[in-house]
Amino acid sequence: MTDLLLSAKNLSVRFGGVLAVNNVSFDVKQGEVFTLIGPNGAGKTTVFNLISRIYTPTSGEITYLGKKLTDQAPHNIAALGIARTFQNIELFEHATVMHNLLIGGHTHKKTGFWSEVFFTPKTFKAEVEAREKAEKIIEFLDLQHHRDTLVAGLPYGVRKVVEMGRALCTEPKLLLLDEPSSGLNVEETDDMAFWIQDIKNELGITVLMVEHDMSLVSKVSDRVVAMNQGAVLAMGTPREVQNDPGVIEAYLGSIDDVSSLRRAA
Repeated sequence: MTDLLLSAKNLSVRFGGVLAVNNVSFDVKQGEVFTLIGPNGAGKTTVFNLISRIYTPTSGEITYLGKKLTDQAPHNIAALGIARTFQNIELFEHATVMHNLLIGGHTHKKTGFWSEVFFTPKTFKAEVEAREKAEKIIEFLDLQHHRDTLVAGLPYGVRKVVEMGRALCTEPKLLLLDEPSSGLNVEETDDMAFWIQDIKNELGITVLMVEHDMSLVSKVSDRVVAMNQGAVLAMGTPREVQNDPGVIEAYLGSIDDVSSLRRAA
């Protein structure tokens, strides 16, 4: 039995005359944190959007547990066991934390329209089970104090955790995190590293991440792919990738980024 969870083979996508992703290939193994890094415009989020079926590749294919993802409709992706967060937080701001998490559990809804209209015993049981699962995620992510708070009233860092919690409520096998440290301060980024490690080690969920903060990347990643201008520059451990001459050259436009790469070694 293979430990391969997701495989991207020769992915390319064009938007008009722009080649946003150029012949990208990588494999993600079960139980690892796999990270895509690179300068702005490198094609990282586009790869995420290909996996979650927001975009369709111009060429190449993506397989997940042996099935072609490109054969799946976008609305089926969550049910297959793939969940994601977004660089710009996508939550229902005028709903509570609990209600946002319950929406995540909707992926596994097994009750029908009339069953819910008349709130049958089956619907009642399903509601109890969904709330129990949401409570476990609330406890796991230390969100007890925010359970009944409207998302609109929460600090940005807490919203980031809530969005991750909603994704976890879909019970994924693969969690896509799009720049989880974006907008967070140093302490919040350290907390995010803690959650990602626990998601992998305690929940057994594989994580595929896009991230700019090389400190976070080095703390949590098992393997890293560096991209630039839509293509793969290097692949390996965080240390191997950050020492790759092509990766260093790609970051030379920002002294801060180069310094960050070296400090993370």
